[in-house]
Amino acid sequence: MAWMVVRVRGTIHARHDVVETLRFLHLTRANHATILPEAPSFRGMIHRVQGYVTWGEAEPETVDLLLRQRGETAEGTRLTDETAVSVLRTGGVPDVARAVAGGGVATVTGLRPLFRLRAPKGGWRSTKKPYSLGGALGYRGRAINDLVRRMI
Repeated sequence: MAWMVVRVRGTIHARHDVVETLRFLHLTRANHATILPEAPSFRGMIHRVQGYVTWGEAEPETVDLLLRQRGETAEGTRLTDETAVSVLRTGGVPDVARAVAGGGVATVTGLRPLFRLRAPKGGWRSTKKPYSLGGALGYRGRAINDLVRRMI
């Protein structure tokens, strides 16, 4: 399984280590998303930036939809079945989605590690409170899939 991480806030007045960690996670702007493997090193990075992002477990169906709608190759072209076969040398987008959902975007070479999304339909909840208190930040479990579907 993998984590889907979505950046919620900007970095005005943020500490330098938070800005660098967001850059390492390829989350350079608000409403950018990435998919990371569930590893202790990534857990520590997410913990460091938890006041700026929201995350949860990615479902394969959501990853497939995200790749079809917002996926890009390393060159910047849209990810389609033809480009998935030629550039990534796989059977198509569903195979790429299974690989990404299993181990994160970094496991698939030739795929851009971030997804540029729109603001969610219906808007963000409070961008200063954690999800458990009615806000938009922090861990949200499988509810991240609903959020990303609203953002595609």
